[in-house]
Amino acid sequence: MRVTLYSDGAARGNPDGPGGYGCVLHYVDTKGELHVREFSAGYAKTTNNRMELMAVIVGLEALTKPCQVTVVSDSKYVTDAFNQHWVDSWLKNNWKNSAKKPVKNKSLWLRLLKAMEPHEVKFQWIKGHAGHPENERCDELATTAADGENLLIDPMEE
Repeated sequence: MRVTLYSDGAARGNPDGPGGYGCVLHYVDTKGELHVREFSAGYAKTTNNRMELMAVIVGLEALTKPCQVTVVSDSKYVTDAFNQHWVDSWLKNNWKNSAKKPVKNKSLWLRLLKAMEPHEVKFQWIKGHAGHPENERCDELATTAADGENLLIDPMEE
């Protein structure tokens, strides 16, 4: 099963302001019919990078069987971590970055790696706010969630 996962995160007053994520899953079935699922949530105090990660995590965790997934994101933080093999280095160096400092958002990176396990995942970067319909929808979901009420508490460890 081939799935395209579009994702975006937002934070107001980054860091430590309210934020949200948006994720849109696209799957075309054997009859050629497009199926779309959307996810979003807002947090009272978070960072943009954490919301970028949450968007991908929630999308992958929603999949109920192994899939070939293309993650489409405007976040270099997320896409470069895999396409530039940063994650491989972090794992090899006990979650230390190239400056020998602890990798930020380790708990979310671990959760993302676990969510990826059953799937074949590739990451594709696209320019944000450039009129890409699904990216614009994810941005709308993320910012609406960030501006909403009853915001969740983000257990930021860093």
